[in-house]
Amino acid sequence: MELRINGQIYQVTEGPDQLLLWVLRDELGLTGTKFGCGIGLCGSCTVHLDGVATRACVTMLSAVHGKEVATIEGLARVDPAGDIILHPVQQAFLDEQVPQCSWCMSGQMMTAVSLLERNPNPSAEEIRQAMNSVYCRCGTYYRIRKAVARAAELKAMVEGQSS
Repeated sequence: MELRINGQIYQVTEGPDQLLLWVLRDELGLTGTKFGCGIGLCGSCTVHLDGVATRACVTMLSAVHGKEVATIEGLARVDPAGDIILHPVQQAFLDEQVPQCSWCMSGQMMTAVSLLERNPNPSAEEIRQAMNSVYCRCGTYYRIRKAVARAAELKAMVEGQSS
C-alpha cells in the first residue's frame, strides 16, 4: 500500500486492517507519534489526515489510503541554508518550557496545529476546549494553553512577514 506522509511517498507492507500508529512507528520508524491508551482517548497518538487531527491508534490503514498524513516529524522545515526552522507551535512549546515527561507532547502539538489552522486567533476558552482532548500525565495544562496562545502570536508574525 502506498501512503503519503509528511509530503513523502512510502510503500508499506502492512494490510488495510493494520492500525496507522503501528505502521508509523514500527514499519516507518516515525516514532514521534506515541502510544498511550490504545482506544483513542488520551491523544498522544494524534496525527493529521488531510489536515484534521486524528487518533492514529484507532485509525486503520484503509481509512488513510489517498490522504495526506502529517506527523510531528513533518512540522519543522529546513531552509535553503540547511537550518532547521521550527513550526511556531514547536517554538512556543519550547519557549514556554512545556515538556516534562514529553509523552503527550507530539499529540499536544499536533492538536494545537490543527486548532490554529482552523482558528488562527483562538480565545482562551477555545484553546482550553481544544486542548482538553489530549491528556497530560504531568499536569502542565496551564503551560500548554499558554504555549498555544504564544504559538498563535508567532504564527501571525511569521505569516505577516511572508505576505
